[in-house]
Amino acid sequence: MKTTAAQQTTVTEGSGRPGPRAGWVLASLLGGMFLGNVDIAVVNVAIPSIRDRLHASGGELELIVSGYTLAYAMLLITGARLGEIRGRRRIYLGGLAVFTLSSLGCGLAPNGATLVAARVVQGVGAALMVSQVLTSIQVNFAGEARRRALGAYTGVLGVSSVVGQALGGILVSADILGSGWRPIFLINVPLGIVLLITSYAFLPADEGLGSKKLDLRGVGLLSLALFLLVTPLVLGQDAGWPLWTWLCLAASLPVFALFAKVERDTARRGGDPLVNVSLLSRPAVSLALVSQAATRAGYFALLFVLALYLQQGLGKSAVYAGLVPIAWVATFAAVGPLLGRTGARSRRLAAPVGGLLMAVSFAGIAAGLQTTAWLVLLLGIGGIGYGAAFSGTLAHLTESVEPEYAPDVSGLFNTTLQVGGTMGVAVFGTVYLALAEQKGTAHGAFGTTNMVLAVVSVAAAGLVFLAGRTGGDGKA
Repeated sequence: MKTTAAQQTTVTEGSGRPGPRAGWVLASLLGGMFLGNVDIAVVNVAIPSIRDRLHASGGELELIVSGYTLAYAMLLITGARLGEIRGRRRIYLGGLAVFTLSSLGCGLAPNGATLVAARVVQGVGAALMVSQVLTSIQVNFAGEARRRALGAYTGVLGVSSVVGQALGGILVSADILGSGWRPIFLINVPLGIVLLITSYAFLPADEGLGSKKLDLRGVGLLSLALFLLVTPLVLGQDAGWPLWTWLCLAASLPVFALFAKVERDTARRGGDPLVNVSLLSRPAVSLALVSQAATRAGYFALLFVLALYLQQGLGKSAVYAGLVPIAWVATFAAVGPLLGRTGARSRRLAAPVGGLLMAVSFAGIAAGLQTTAWLVLLLGIGGIGYGAAFSGTLAHLTESVEPEYAPDVSGLFNTTLQVGGTMGVAVFGTVYLALAEQKGTAHGAFGTTNMVLAVVSVAAAGLVFLAGRTGGDGKA
């Protein structure tokens, strides 16, 4: 791969080892991703305080949580392409600025409607900056430096999940100067300003942007398709899955199909498609993405179902339910950096072995090994498995696809994570609640749900193993 001027600022020429600026570049990129992911979860524990202090309606509370997620998921692919067209540094800084200003708007919101609007804008900013992170790592790092950067990417993603849950509870409980929930958003302002300064100073300049244009038809069709898919997944469970949720899900399929046709036609005519959908015809890519969606769904489903089971089924406290899953998240965060230092064979086997470890964890939990010590141990095993599956799949995708497809990989991978996680909560959360009502006991429902998750994890391991057996060109 030819080394660009931007790469030369972060990678020692010819060695693949990090250069002197690489640490600052990576810290700036991962700092934005950290803030974006923290704000997915941080608001959950603040909902009671928001309801009491703003007198927000039930619908407003749902949109305060889901408005961010919807905007975030819908714009990840578009954001990645904008970075290629307008410059990754420019779009990252713009997204970070929007995120920081909208966080201030969230923290100062006088009513529920204003907070909903600010959260949507915050999701837009998060999508614009986060969508540049993976692409920038692929473009600005090579060899050993890239492997370590991808390991750090996984670690930060895991840590941000823990911090999001813990920070929300700490700040709301502290009730700083009687401000209640507001510090969970206001804390982003000084952090965002510091990141803006470091990012402006250290991120490589945008060079050679060319004359590509944004595919507006593609943006419209993809945004509509994702809106039709994600909205019922986010809101359907609480609404009791009314008819409109099923109509939206059904309507998303032909819109996705139309989007794929339009993108193929655009590429055939020599235009600039939003997504090179031809990538999805490669088993190395499509199987890996489906596998990642399945493992992500299992992870998010476990967090959701476990919290319900521990509190409603076993009568444990909210603090207990919040601390126990840290075993999973902590081990997940540790695996990525370690895997980045291993050899090619270990990285190739990491994803399928990780899926099998997740299956062992789910099966052990389903078997009733649920004393605190056993539960923590099994969750730790599951976290190691998910960390290996996540990092291994990410390494496989970035190593098997040509550099010019970096924005496509970034957009597809990040969107897969968001849709997979949302689908996991919607599908398996519904299964658990339905089984609990049918069986009349949370214990039986919890065991059955985890056995299903174990089967899904085995299937995911098989899919990513097959993906690893194919080359980047889709040939076995």
